[in-house]
Order: sequence, then C-alpha cells, then structure tokens
Amino acid sequence: MTQEQTLRVQTTQLKEEFIAGLPEEVKRTVGESLAKLLQSDVAKNAKTLGDKAPDFNLPNVKGEQVRLSDAYKAGPVVLSFYRGGWCPFCNLEMRALQQHLPQIKALGASLIAISPQTPDNSLTTAEKLQLEFEILSDQGNKTARDYGLLMQVYEEMRSLYLNWGFDLPAANGDDSYELPVPATYVIDREGIIRSAYVDKDYTTRMEPTEIINALQQM
Repeated sequence: MTQEQTLRVQTTQLKEEFIAGLPEEVKRTVGESLAKLLQSDVAKNAKTLGDKAPDFNLPNVKGEQVRLSDAYKAGPVVLSFYRGGWCPFCNLEMRALQQHLPQIKALGASLIAISPQTPDNSLTTAEKLQLEFEILSDQGNKTARDYGLLMQVYEEMRSLYLNWGFDLPAANGDDSYELPVPATYVIDREGIIRSAYVDKDYTTRMEPTEIINALQQM
C-alpha cells in the first residue's frame, strides 16, 4: 500500500469511525452542518493555480518571524493551511507531510504549515507530532483571509466541538470561531502558485504524492 493510499484510507476510516460513534441526533447535526458548508460560498475566491501567493510574515514556534517571500526566493515552498492540533484530520496530514519531508527537501523545497493557533499551542502541536518543518501562527486569520480561505464554525457545531474537547477559543486565543479551510499550495521561486488544493470538506487533504509530483514538474 502506498503512502498516498495510506493517507486517504486513514482519513476515510477516521471519518467513518467518528461518525459511527455519534448519537443519531448528533450525526444529523454534523451531516447538515457539513452539507451547509459545502453548499456555501466559503472559499469561492480562494487563491488558486496561477495566482500570486500573498506574502506574509508570521511567528514560528521559536518566536522567529518567517516571511514567505524569503522562503520562496530560496526554493519552492509547500504551504499547508490546517485548522489546528485539536483536529484529528489535520494531525494525520501533518504526520504524512513529516514522512515526506526528506523527499520535499531533496527537491529543493521547504514546507510551511499555518494555523490560527497561538504560538504556544503551535509549539505543542509540533512537539506532539515531532514535526521538523515550520509551524506558523496566524492568530486572527489575516493570512487565511488573504488567501480567501476564511470560514466560521456554525453555531450549532460549537457546543459539539467543546463536548469533543475541541476548545477553539483556548487554542486560538479568541472567540471568533474562525478557521481556515484546509488548503495546500505549491509555490515557485517567483511566488506563483503552481499547484493548489482547496476543499471545504475538512476531512480531505492533498495527497503527499501529488505534492511531490508538483515539485518534480517545476
């Protein structure tokens, strides 16, 4: 089984197992909420293939500022927007990216992941998952907004999140319940997006092999 299949199988299994364990009323709420999100205009103006990647300057887990334009001048950049370390689907993605980090580096590229978590919570995520790439904090979601990825957790889902231990106000340092739509971009040395994956279904992610293929074609 390839790593691509492994990630896809893992996210699918996680979704199925999670939904199967919910009471019927909660299943309906979750299903209706996701359907509403998929039918919404969220991310309709998200940055995509051929667009210039908006620059940013965000803190990493060491408190150092990382500027996108500095990174892509040194080589291609793989940029992943994730919801946070509380999100199990994001954690599967982060682990898969870490496993493919040697291949990404071998192609002269760097890897940057961004979430709205506070720097302390980003550090916790990086340590827990043993991540060796840049984990940046986009508190207030300014960068997510610049990329057209901003969404807000629906009211009916907020109490469920808390019941599941997903305390977004604590994780992000505000009570906006705003998150980025998960997205992955491959950016060239001119700052142009050469591959883009944006899906409002927060249980799906770009496959690592697709990232590698995009880098190989640059």
